[in-house]
Amino acid sequence: MLTTLAAFLGVSAIVICTPGQDTALTIRNTLARGRRNGIETALGVAVGQAVWTLAASAGLVALLQASEPAFHALKLAGAAYLVFLGGQSLWSAVRHERGREQLTSREPRTTSGRGFRQGVVSNLGNPKMAIFFATLLPQFVPGRRESFAALFALGIVFCFMTLTWLTLY
Repeated sequence: MLTTLAAFLGVSAIVICTPGQDTALTIRNTLARGRRNGIETALGVAVGQAVWTLAASAGLVALLQASEPAFHALKLAGAAYLVFLGGQSLWSAVRHERGREQLTSREPRTTSGRGFRQGVVSNLGNPKMAIFFATLLPQFVPGRRESFAALFALGIVFCFMTLTWLTLY
């Protein structure tokens, strides 16, 4: 059991340290709006992962895998949201370029909760996370008995590892 947990932690660390859309969003929000917003974004990502963990543990992800239209719709919604965030970043950059003579190039920090919402939506809009949790977590359940508690516990450990890593940015 201890070797299984060590293997899970190792695989999880490699996956978490590999940059992806959640990392890019966290870095973007940290640079644009400050450390607090970056931490809010990281927390939102972890909450999104917790939702996927719950869905995978309850077997709901299997339904998503079985329904091609539902998977495709979620994939398109996630892509649309990423395009929206990219457009926001470009618009913000153009706006700040026009007012470059001003010293403050950061967006206002009074957007409480904005980073959190972006983190949650970004993570939930990524259907690869559903497949990831549905395929990774069962590999590390002792005795190959996919119990809700075991899957959920591993998923929550993954969420905390992600939160810890992303807050380092």
